[in-house]
Amino acid sequence: MKILFIASEVSPFSKTGGLGDVAGALPAALAALGHDVKVVTPRYRDVREGGRLVPTGASLEVRFPSGELRGPILSARLSERLEVLFLENEALYGGRDGLYGDMHGEFGDNARRFAYLSVGALQAAQRLDFAPDIVSLHDWQAGLAALALRRGYAGTALARARSVFTVHNLAYQGQFPKSVMGELGLPWDVFTAENGLEFHDTVNFLKAGLVYSDALTTVSPTYAREIQTPEQGYGLDGLLRRRAHALTGIINGIDTQAWDPGADPFLPARFETGDLTGKAVCKRELLARFGLPPADAPVFGIVTRLAWQKGVDLLLDVLPTALQADLRFVAVGNGEGPLEDGLRALQARFPRQVGVHLGFDLGLSHLLEAGADFFLMPSRYEPCGLNQMYSLRYGTVPIVRATGGLMDTVEGGLEGNGLLFEAFHPAALLAAIRRALSLYADPPRMAAFRRRGMEKDFSWAASARRYEALFASLRTE
Repeated sequence: MKILFIASEVSPFSKTGGLGDVAGALPAALAALGHDVKVVTPRYRDVREGGRLVPTGASLEVRFPSGELRGPILSARLSERLEVLFLENEALYGGRDGLYGDMHGEFGDNARRFAYLSVGALQAAQRLDFAPDIVSLHDWQAGLAALALRRGYAGTALARARSVFTVHNLAYQGQFPKSVMGELGLPWDVFTAENGLEFHDTVNFLKAGLVYSDALTTVSPTYAREIQTPEQGYGLDGLLRRRAHALTGIINGIDTQAWDPGADPFLPARFETGDLTGKAVCKRELLARFGLPPADAPVFGIVTRLAWQKGVDLLLDVLPTALQADLRFVAVGNGEGPLEDGLRALQARFPRQVGVHLGFDLGLSHLLEAGADFFLMPSRYEPCGLNQMYSLRYGTVPIVRATGGLMDTVEGGLEGNGLLFEAFHPAALLAAIRRALSLYADPPRMAAFRRRGMEKDFSWAASARRYEALFASLRTE
């Protein structure tokens, strides 16, 4: 198959979160299966190109009522079957400190920036004579491409393409004032609530993807069910229930080369399923890096955005009580000010048990995954989650709330690989931590939990085969 991906961020060139990871890894996995894949993304100012970008000789001319936007198409050839195309436009993407916003908030021209991406990506495929069988669209930034593909390419090679829209996080929808209809030249007959872009008198780019794509996916089977409920549907649950027949949940994979305890360059000692000697070395180094005295106590850790979604406030409610037991807690992350302050206060209150690093540190994140005994993810909601899969691969038992992709990857019970709790409530999380302490006090059972987690296959190859099957089914319909 020929597959065109449209994504607003693609690792390792640009990334703010899981979307960038997926848009970098899934196309590579599909190319490895023998498909011809092109990924289209903006060329932001800080794109890490490593000298690999070359001009294609083609350029875009995207017409809006306010004028025409032009820009060259650059290319990075990553393998024989995989190419990343960058849309360059200084006014839209250059000279900015962030991908979607900066310290002052979201950029005011995001509707135009990502309309250009959506329309420009399809135009780029035409300019480079790439006629895709499948157009894979990711999150609200690519939503208008579904509408453009449905309404604007009759009689062209793109008319045969089928579209698949992937929701990475339904909470982010790309809502704009309805004045953008005129600014972008969108036809007013699509500004409807039932089967159009209108959403409470605004224009909703994510809804465009949900309405006009041939198939929908999201990043875990459980999240696919959750977003059809009023609690997690963010106003779109009715639409998603109507399109449930077209919706599939497919778990994200992880980069098993970057996250491999047997070859991880960030670790002081490597280890694997049959020999965890190196994990004990990592634990000692982890405590030392956080300035905590060595101890044979269990270490609990988090690596996370400090955000409401992640349930860090629940953790801060519970930890003062949990730390009355002999345990250690280490945290890597940054985000909302009150949560950062809460972690600082916790560290000040328990200086010999709590270590905190406020900021992103890739090496320290790897060391925490390797050296901790338990990894905490008390999320309010979690479309997929990656850290629980890293933890399982590194023999670190995850403690997770039973939601979204956490339910689909962590197995509870006596013969499981992790610990789950249901209610988003301090008592439920505290009970899970106490179960972890009991598990740690039983070394044979703890070892069995570690082994079962490390033996799970979370590679992108497994996930890519599910996407491949979905894409192939659309071609035969």
